[in-house]
Amino acid sequence: MSTTYDPYAGSRETTEGRVYTVTGGDWDLTFADQQGEDRLVVNMGPQHPSTHGVLRLVLDLEGETVTKARVVIGYLHTGIEKNTEYRNWVQGTTFVTRMDYLSPLFNEAGYCLAVEKLLGIEAPPRAQTIRVLVMELNRIASHLVALATFGMEMGALTGMTNGFREREMVLDVLEEITGLRMNHAYIRPGGLAQDLPDGAVESVRELLAILPKRVADFHRLLTGQPIWQNRLKDAGYLDVTGCVALGVTGPVLRAAGLPWDLRKVEPYLGYETYDFEVPTADTSDAWGRYLVRMAEVNESLKIVAQALDRLEPGPVMVEDRKIAWPAQLSLGADGMGNSLDHVRHIMGQSMESLIHHFKLVTEGFRVPAGQVYVPIESPRGELGFHVVSDGGTRPWRVHVRDPSFVNLQATAAMSEGGMIADVIAAIASIDPVMGGVDR
Repeated sequence: MSTTYDPYAGSRETTEGRVYTVTGGDWDLTFADQQGEDRLVVNMGPQHPSTHGVLRLVLDLEGETVTKARVVIGYLHTGIEKNTEYRNWVQGTTFVTRMDYLSPLFNEAGYCLAVEKLLGIEAPPRAQTIRVLVMELNRIASHLVALATFGMEMGALTGMTNGFREREMVLDVLEEITGLRMNHAYIRPGGLAQDLPDGAVESVRELLAILPKRVADFHRLLTGQPIWQNRLKDAGYLDVTGCVALGVTGPVLRAAGLPWDLRKVEPYLGYETYDFEVPTADTSDAWGRYLVRMAEVNESLKIVAQALDRLEPGPVMVEDRKIAWPAQLSLGADGMGNSLDHVRHIMGQSMESLIHHFKLVTEGFRVPAGQVYVPIESPRGELGFHVVSDGGTRPWRVHVRDPSFVNLQATAAMSEGGMIADVIAAIASIDPVMGGVDR
């Protein structure tokens, strides 16, 4: 028995010509006969190791050249922004920390700074210093993941294993400080959930003694490697004009030569008092973005060391009975102690404090009506929180400008006209996190 091949089976007529679709495995391929030329449409993702999560890329190819690139998002939508409207202001921290899950402490800090601006308060100096400390540790951990996945996608698997090995060390320290490796909910409106535990400062100093050597190992492993250089140079090109037109920020913008860093141009949490540089490159490609992130790890290590040196005794929560739980206020001037012990203390000493504590925990505090926008510099660029209050105990609206969402708009500009292999390098150099895109 023989079968006859039907070239029109599974095809359809379009205004651009006849389109042929073949589905199977992890790839959906579409062949289009357009004006006598063969065109291949490839769906890369949403389950593909180089798409940094459930990101789908629709690529039009002519041979190995990308003629059109489209980004399809929404596969990881969580409704975090909407959910914050149904929780009190403190509970909102546990939602926003889960957006960009590689830099949760930045999500918490941006949200809490916006709430504090609405309240007209500032966290105590010790709390601000600890915020800078944990955020820069988180920046290092995030960049190490970017470098590790960069290596994996380019075929440098030792870079991947080394990057994740170093990240584990940072996460161990963050776990010691906050109690969790990710999604910490450690930064709270008005300050912190708790002070640094005993031994945390020593653990951070031990980390600072090790990581500079490991960063140097990265340079010996990858930076001077000709194959690595050739793979990244001229891939994913996007200059300053393109970045500004698309709203791209972070290492992608700085790799194009513009030293735009909100820690310098719009300082917050006392960043203007820290001594650090804003690394830049002039290559506007994946190679420059790799170099910028490597340099930023060293700058963050400098900031962490300075934060340790300026830690002074004091509270880690504002001394305001309308906002802080009585158990937090009773921690004393040194900010140290076990909060459960202090809950037991107010239970035995003051019924009024116990009732106030109960109402704050269950209902939350009220925030004056108004709206603010607070931007901070996350590992991926400008992370902005537009928070609106109607005067109640819950946010009326929380909208987030996530840098991964904005930076992904540059995919087409970086990819079209280049090779399909360079699309992998371009996406890796953007370093998107889909939790922040589909929030």
